[in-house]
Amino acid sequence: MIQTIRNAWRVPELKKKMLFTIMALLIFRLGSAIPVPYIDGSALEQYLQSQSGTILGLMNAMSGSAFSMATVFALSIQPYINSSIIIQLLTVAIPALERLARDGGEEGRKKIASITRYTTVAIALLQGFGYYTLVNSYGLVNGGGLNKFWVGLVIVISFTAGSAFLMWLGEQITEFGIGNGISIILFAGIVSRFPQMVMDVISGFQRWMTVQSTSVESLVAENEGMTEEVAKSYIDALKQGALAPWTIALIVIGMLALVVFIVYINNAERRIPVQYAKRVVGRKMYGGQSTHIPMKVSMAGVMPIIFAQSIASLPATVCAFMGVTAESEGVGGGMMRLFDTSKPFYSILYFLLIVGFSYFYSTMAFNPVEVANNLKKNGGFIPGRRPGKPTADFLIKVLNKITMFGALYLSVIAIAPIITGNLVGYSSLAIGGTSVIIVVGVALETVKQMEAQMLMRHYKGFLE
Repeated sequence: MIQTIRNAWRVPELKKKMLFTIMALLIFRLGSAIPVPYIDGSALEQYLQSQSGTILGLMNAMSGSAFSMATVFALSIQPYINSSIIIQLLTVAIPALERLARDGGEEGRKKIASITRYTTVAIALLQGFGYYTLVNSYGLVNGGGLNKFWVGLVIVISFTAGSAFLMWLGEQITEFGIGNGISIILFAGIVSRFPQMVMDVISGFQRWMTVQSTSVESLVAENEGMTEEVAKSYIDALKQGALAPWTIALIVIGMLALVVFIVYINNAERRIPVQYAKRVVGRKMYGGQSTHIPMKVSMAGVMPIIFAQSIASLPATVCAFMGVTAESEGVGGGMMRLFDTSKPFYSILYFLLIVGFSYFYSTMAFNPVEVANNLKKNGGFIPGRRPGKPTADFLIKVLNKITMFGALYLSVIAIAPIITGNLVGYSSLAIGGTSVIIVVGVALETVKQMEAQMLMRHYKGFLE
């Protein structure tokens, strides 16, 4: 990967694209530090630190801590991702949108992109209002003597404008930079939190050291007037965030193994042999060569993870924006407890959504009927399969098997950190596992795009 980036840097056109992408990400990180007016960011950050293993903690991780600091990019690209989900599902369900996407050509794609943008703004307005409701319910809005309507309007418009700007910035990266802009922004937001995650692990180890060197008797002896019950409560509070050395080693080894496994599966593919019949045109003979159709195991990439995470967290996110916590009574509190990222129900729902979106994206990325028709037109055939419908049926069968394996692979590596986090008592591990999947997947896809662009320019040496 490092060698590929170095080789791409030597190509002037790719160097410009890489510099453009870096500048765009710097703008993204700068906007993530600009606070929205009238919100007490420090108090909000302290509150969200206690919600590290919940839906709010997940949203904070996806935004690169901008959510907890109440900055203009607090909503990150979540509205655009949700909008893309809605429009793609409606494209399958509504015939008019399906015709527009299939037969509209470039003009049709532009119209669908425009509809997605407008939907993004509408969702950002709703989420911005929900964010304002959240901070207002906890008394974190410092409007002073100003009109509450004006304060709320400024906050909501600021969040919406920030989300719309990120959508535009992502499109600019896609067009003038390297990789998919939306994925790159999500990647940058997650990576920016890695230093904080390292500090959390160090803090957990320090708490473990304190627990090992502290006893109830020593606390009672050192602090006059402290009872044994208070000393026990203090030690129990220290144990909550403590991380033993073997726990840290397990987390590090697990993450490294996860990265290796993701890279291995991401490069795996099923190669279906194809033979082209010989044909004579004039005095020349064409065809007769053998090739293959590569079908990737992880055909959908990281998109099922991103979309499944957005859908699975939606009910609890709505409740959280309404100021409901896991300790609240009634339906809202029950929803927050049910959709906690470390609880079994969320894990099962997350698993099923990843499988569903994997099939959805695989069928969109690979059309067996179209591939079979193209093979038939060009005189190609799969050995042992007749051209036409038998070939299409065979490709559908292979696609279903590969997609099932890819979906199970994504689901298992998404759920495994949640289970491990519950076993070792470290709730943030679930979010960390999802982050690793997205980061590794986006990095691999971006490097492959670099290699493809260098290959198009006949650059020799990038495979050396």
